[in-house]
Amino acid sequence: MKIGVLSDSHLKVQYTQECVDFLKSLEARYIIHAGDICLKENLDILKNSSLPYVAVFGNNDNALLPYKGEYNIHKEPYYFKIKEVRFKLMHLPMYLNGDTDVVIFGHSHIFETEYKNKTLFLNPGEVCAREKPKVECVLLEITQDEYKIDYYFKSINTNSFTKEEIRYERE
Repeated sequence: MKIGVLSDSHLKVQYTQECVDFLKSLEARYIIHAGDICLKENLDILKNSSLPYVAVFGNNDNALLPYKGEYNIHKEPYYFKIKEVRFKLMHLPMYLNGDTDVVIFGHSHIFETEYKNKTLFLNPGEVCAREKPKVECVLLEITQDEYKIDYYFKSINTNSFTKEEIRYERE
């Protein structure tokens, strides 16, 4: 199962579209957005991706609250399952306990991943290239035996993404 993971799009519609298109080209079958979507246009990109998607409101998403019924966007923390894998999705990293298989969060604009006590913690970094001049996203592949995190990033001055791969054996 391949899942595209994004966070912190902010006002960068073009970068959000690039990331979603790129993740789809890598055969992502789901999209997860960890908040600070900020614009309805970014929600439209998720909805129009033709993939199942889920998102949470970030601390900068108050203007999107009226669209809750129109898009698959929820208050944090939001719990859900894809197949048999249990997820917790949030923007603010305030509930970082291992009560699910995978915990996805945003807010810090910093890519990070850790596997501890049978829980994968993942922050995909920032789409918006606000804190550093690079656009970031993750392709998370989950198999019976492992979590494979393909961290992708590109300079705002280039067209191609660079990949770093991290693997964790599932317990």
